[in-house]
Amino acid sequence: MVGSSLEKFAVEIRHLQRTEVLEVEEYFSEGQKGSSAMPHKRNPVISENLCGLSRLLRGYAVTALENVALWHERDISHSSAERVIAPDATILLDFALDRFRELMERLLVYPDRMRRNLERTRGLLFSQRVMLALASKGLSRERAYEIVQRSAMEAFRKEKELAGLLWKDREVRGRFSRDEFQELFDPGYYLRHIDAVFDRVFPPSRGGTSRGRKPRGKTGGRRAAGKGSVLQ
Repeated sequence: MVGSSLEKFAVEIRHLQRTEVLEVEEYFSEGQKGSSAMPHKRNPVISENLCGLSRLLRGYAVTALENVALWHERDISHSSAERVIAPDATILLDFALDRFRELMERLLVYPDRMRRNLERTRGLLFSQRVMLALASKGLSRERAYEIVQRSAMEAFRKEKELAGLLWKDREVRGRFSRDEFQELFDPGYYLRHIDAVFDRVFPPSRGGTSRGRKPRGKTGGRRAAGKGSVLQ
């Protein structure tokens, strides 16, 4: 389980470091070499290493399961295997956890790139929230889906903002004020519980606060980026 979790994190970092995404990146020191064929590449070597180590760990788990079925409750056929997998697996896991700690401590994070990637969707990532909001205003879920999907497909084809296309729809405008509608495109909605989640995983010290973090309120979405109304 630990090995699979490490690989899950490592695979995500590898994806986020891709040139066309580039929201996070492993630390790359001056003079460090990346791809041997392409000098511009900065390979996520630690993440790739963790993926391989995790596969090896899961292989040890298979051997442990094979040791379950023994003759007459307990013969010693398992002993030779356990003498290998027990020390190897624990040493390997310790090494992998230490590498992951190093990776996270030095991870480079690019919030501006995250925002640009979100904005490249032209609001399409908010389609579910708009659909549910329409349903809460009295439309059937099926009808709300049809309305949002129609505008979403047009946004795809014509590279237009989803908010602007939806606001032209009479069924949408008749159910929201302008401010209510713009609120549906605020990414801060999806971050509203982040401090509670962090505190559940990493409880604050007794008598202290959440490790000195400032409360995360609404981000304001595109408006926070200085771009005004999402309906422009």
